[in-house]
Amino acid sequence: MYKIGVDLGGTNIAVGVVDKDYKIIGRGKVKTNLPRPAEEIFDDIAKAIRLAVDDAGLTMDDIESVGIGTPGSVNKSKGIIEFSNNLGFNNVPAKAMLEERIGKPCVFENDANAAALGEAYAGAGNGAKDFVAVTLGTGVGSGIVQDGKILSGINDAAGEIGHTVIMVDGEQCNCGRKGCWERYASATALISQTKAKMKLCPDSKMWEVVDGDIDKVNGRTAFNAMYENDEPAKEVVEQYIKYVAVGITNIVNTFQPEVVCIGGGISNEGENLLNPIREIVEKDRYTKYAEKQTKICKAVLGNDAGIIGAALAE
Repeated sequence: MYKIGVDLGGTNIAVGVVDKDYKIIGRGKVKTNLPRPAEEIFDDIAKAIRLAVDDAGLTMDDIESVGIGTPGSVNKSKGIIEFSNNLGFNNVPAKAMLEERIGKPCVFENDANAAALGEAYAGAGNGAKDFVAVTLGTGVGSGIVQDGKILSGINDAAGEIGHTVIMVDGEQCNCGRKGCWERYASATALISQTKAKMKLCPDSKMWEVVDGDIDKVNGRTAFNAMYENDEPAKEVVEQYIKYVAVGITNIVNTFQPEVVCIGGGISNEGENLLNPIREIVEKDRYTKYAEKQTKICKAVLGNDAGIIGAALAE
C-alpha cells in the first residue's frame, strides 16, 4: 500500500504518491486559482490526487491514506482548517470534504510542520527523532519533530518559532507583537535591511547588482555584492546572519534537537550562510561542553518536503 501527500499552496496543489522508502513515485499538479470557494478547491485536490495515482501506474485501491499540508491553523482532531488567510478559509470541514470526494482516510497538517516531518525522515534529518526545520522565506516558518512526531501543542499551533521575540519593543510584526524573529531573519527582512543600507551607501556595489533599481532587490542582492568585496553588503550579511543565529541558538537551547535544518531561498547560499551561523551558535549555546551537539545543515528536499511530510502525517 502507498500513501499520498498533498502540498496545498496558494499557487499550486502539488500531489505525490509516496512509497515505503519515502520516495515519490507519481505526481499530480493543478493550479489553486484563488480566490474561489473551498468546494471547488477540494474538487481540484481530488483531481490532482487521481492524476498522481495514474502517473504512478496505480489505482485508488492501492492507496492507504492521504495527508494534506495546508497553510494556516488546523484542528487535526476535528479535521477542520480553522483559518488560512492565504486560502481564504475559515472553519472549513476539510477532512469530511476530501474524504467524500476520494473515499480514503485523510489527515490535515500545517504545511510548515509537514515540511519538517518530510525533512526529518527523508531529507536532512536522515531519520532523526528530534529535529527542527526552519524556512527563511516571506516569513520564518518552522516545524518541530520530537520523538519522531510533530509537536502540535494543545491547539495544533505549536512551532511558531518565527514569532518568538528577539528584540523587545522592536519592529512591528504582522502577528501583533513587536520584535519577532521573523521581522529580522526572514527573506523579507533581509530585503528591507539591504534597501536601507543601499540608501545610506550610494556607492555600494549592491546598486550595480540590481542595475540601479532598488525595486529589484531580493534575498541574494547583499550576498552577491559581498562576493565582490563590497563592504556595505558585507555589513548587511553579517548583521543578518547574527539575527538568524540568535533564533537558531534559541532553538538549540530550548529543544536540544539532533538536527536543525535551514531551508528557503537564502539557504542556497550554502556554507557562506551556514558556517557563520554555526560559529555563533557554538559560541553562544548553553551546552558548550556537551559531548553531543546539534547538527546545523541545509534542507535538501525543496518543495518535495511538504509532499512527503504530508503523506507521513498522523
